[in-house]
Amino acid sequence: MDSHAGLETPRLRLRQWRQSDRAPFAAMNANAKVMEFFPSTLDRQASDALADRCEAYIAQRGCGFWALELKQTGQFIGFTGLHVPTADLPFAPCVEVGWRLAHEYWGQGFASEAARAALRFGFLELGLPAIVSFTALANLRSRAVMQRLGMQLALPHFDHPAVAAGSNLRAHCLYSLAREDWLARQSERES
Repeated sequence: MDSHAGLETPRLRLRQWRQSDRAPFAAMNANAKVMEFFPSTLDRQASDALADRCEAYIAQRGCGFWALELKQTGQFIGFTGLHVPTADLPFAPCVEVGWRLAHEYWGQGFASEAARAALRFGFLELGLPAIVSFTALANLRSRAVMQRLGMQLALPHFDHPAVAAGSNLRAHCLYSLAREDWLARQSERES
C-alpha cells in the first residue's frame, strides 16, 4: 500500500493531513484533559505548526503521525502513527508508535485499532525490528493501550530529556514490541 495515501481499519482512516484538520486539532490540543500528560496545552499557532510538521514528515518519509478520521463520517478525531523521536532519549535511535485523540473519542477502542494498523505497517511494510512507545508514568490510559497492543514494559523509568527537571511529567516509562513477537501474536490469532 502507498503509505502516502494512508492506512485503513474497519472504522478508521489514517491519512495525510488536510487544512480542514487544523481547527479541530487546535481544539483538541487546547483541551486540558487531552494534554494532561504533556507539559502544556497548545495555542492555535503551536498546534498548526505541529500539524505542519506531521504533514511534512509524512510527505518526506511516506509515514508518520497520520491524521485520524472516522470512515463513516469523515470526522477528524486525532492522530496515530509511526515517528522517529528527535529528543535525546536513552533508547534512541528508535521508531515509536503514538496517538492523540480528541477526548470525546476516548474509550471506544480507536487508539488501539489505529495503532494496530500502524504496527502492521511498520513490521510488514517497513520491516522494522522493533517499535516502541513511551509516556509519563502516570498516564495509565496510554499504558493500557500499549499493553493491549502486546507491548512489554522495557524500561520502567527514565527521565524524558525534553521535559523540565522537577516536572511530575518528566518520569516516563518505555514499552517495546519486537517484530518476531508481533508476528507470533498474529499467527496465534489466525490459528
